[in-house]
Amino acid sequence: MTRSGFVALTGRPNVGKSTLTNAIVGERVAIVSDKPQTTRRAIRGVVTTPAYQLVLVDLPGVQRPRDALTSRMQKRVESELSGADAALLLLNAEQGIGPGDRFIATLLSRTSVPVVIAVNKIDRCNRAQVAEILQEASELEVGDDIFPISARRGHGVVPLVTHLSEMLPESPFFFPTDERSDQAEDVMLAELVREQVLRRTRQEVPHAVEVEIEEIIERRRDLIAVRAVMWVEADSQKGILIGAGGRKIKEIGIAARRELERELGCGVHLDLQVRVRRAWRSDERLLDRLGIE
Repeated sequence: MTRSGFVALTGRPNVGKSTLTNAIVGERVAIVSDKPQTTRRAIRGVVTTPAYQLVLVDLPGVQRPRDALTSRMQKRVESELSGADAALLLLNAEQGIGPGDRFIATLLSRTSVPVVIAVNKIDRCNRAQVAEILQEASELEVGDDIFPISARRGHGVVPLVTHLSEMLPESPFFFPTDERSDQAEDVMLAELVREQVLRRTRQEVPHAVEVEIEEIIERRRDLIAVRAVMWVEADSQKGILIGAGGRKIKEIGIAARRELERELGCGVHLDLQVRVRRAWRSDERLLDRLGIE
């Protein structure tokens, strides 16, 4: 009998949840950046072996809702936790344990979901620092098992995955054995474009940008045309994304096109536009259309 189930990956924003998801799956299924709120949807990464299928749900960072967008993100976290077979609480060894981590640990302790703790980014700390945060993690009073890891370098990831697979219930597989993620193609392509925006902008712009794929057309077997829109909330943000003489949007477009070509395995013609929609993060209709549940 095979084992199969869902493990919800929780933690503060920017602790490395997407990096860990990609490391466990073995390929990129979630975009990565050093900006908080990078993950806005629950992204499922699927790992299948003959004995088990581990579905890792990369959740948005737990935070106090400030608008419709962050409210939906928080509700998604709570919904996925309620249906998970286990939860993985990710901590940042470099930053130490703070109020946000304790808030999440308290939230998890109130559920019936078994919890495992992983302390990430140990490669950036010395042994004394790692020992200290492992002790602090043990005092959170949630979960009996703690794994020191480096998602970026892969240290400690294999023992963690082995342990998580042993927690899964006996069940048939939920996904085809060759599937690595449940993301729709247009969402994945939009996220790849947004990743390049996150890498090239600062201050309020990364939080105020969302990308929507309006059209995907196969022009030839070796060429796909993609039309994408970057939504922002103010004319000033639009100006930043376009840049002087259009240099910034050209830079984003070149980098994004390369990522789309890598993902699609063919040439891509990318038509990239910037549009202003005031307070889109509070626009329920647009959030529905963007698939941010």
